[in-house]
Amino acid sequence: MEHPGFFKIAGPFSLGDLLKNAEARPGPDVDTGLEICNVMPLDEAGASHITFFNNPKYLKSYAKTRAAACFVAESYAERAPEGVAALVSDDPYRSFALSLAMFYPEAMRPRTIGPADEGFAAGIHPSAELEDNVTVEPGAVVGPEARIGSGTVIAAGASIGYRVCIGRDCYIGPNTTVIHALLGDRVILHAGISIGQDGFGFAMGAQGHLKVPQIGRVIIQDNVEVGANSAIDRGALKDTIIGEGTRIDNIVQIGHNVVIGRHCVIVSQVGIAGSVELGDGVVLGGQVGISGHVNVGAGAQIAATSSVRSNVPPGAKWGGTPAKPLSHWFREIALVQKLARDRTAALRNNSRS
Repeated sequence: MEHPGFFKIAGPFSLGDLLKNAEARPGPDVDTGLEICNVMPLDEAGASHITFFNNPKYLKSYAKTRAAACFVAESYAERAPEGVAALVSDDPYRSFALSLAMFYPEAMRPRTIGPADEGFAAGIHPSAELEDNVTVEPGAVVGPEARIGSGTVIAAGASIGYRVCIGRDCYIGPNTTVIHALLGDRVILHAGISIGQDGFGFAMGAQGHLKVPQIGRVIIQDNVEVGANSAIDRGALKDTIIGEGTRIDNIVQIGHNVVIGRHCVIVSQVGIAGSVELGDGVVLGGQVGISGHVNVGAGAQIAATSSVRSNVPPGAKWGGTPAKPLSHWFREIALVQKLARDRTAALRNNSRS
């Protein structure tokens, strides 16, 4: 059965209404009466959708988008694909955020238990669907329309949000919160984890930092284990995805739209910024930081405390800040150590003479 989603969508809205709210203006030959039904990323948008483009890294996606309309800077308006209405904005991301809030007003605040229900004070909501042999410990809450598979344990104090789906033989640890998420079978979430909260999305500007509604989901595939006090943000438009068999240690932050492949290993205190993609079998040592929109190829390994700021090839072994191939990093370390020794020796000789 197709999941019904977590947020109610408003609209449709005309381009004229969207433009008034979005601090933007129509480009050449734009029909402001055109109706828009939803918001979508560049590469998924269709004939009734609106999107935005503000990062040259996604210029190829902009050139191929099939959206009805796209917020763009004036310098890119004439490069809009045929049939795509260019909506000119001084800040396309801000304009898109304002439009997103029109379509999904409920997404401006976290949603844990869903619509109000007079018959639900605590415990298991009457509309939740639990298969046989599900254990819900004292103090746990299972929200409206949640679905939980056989053999799963919801530990004391855990919260399972509105329409969350959890597979079979899972373990949801004490005081863990799962909202806006779909979990596969045999998933283990240890104590104090937060799954599905807003991603850190703001259209920043001198007039203030505009909150961008996050309407994606978290999808955790089969046999994933996540350590205590980690946090996995839901996607902004697309989903945050954790691949089958991946192991995540304690106190790990995974940002919105991150896609992690199968059987990866992510050690404690790692921070992964939004829209990062890790291939299958990637290993990240403790305290690694990865900047947004970076791709780490399948089988790559990153040494502990490294800072990754550019794409990493498949199978590579990198380390350092900024991260680079290990052979380069070790040569740099050896050179710095030699310079330090030579400088120390020179100072000693000068002091004797």
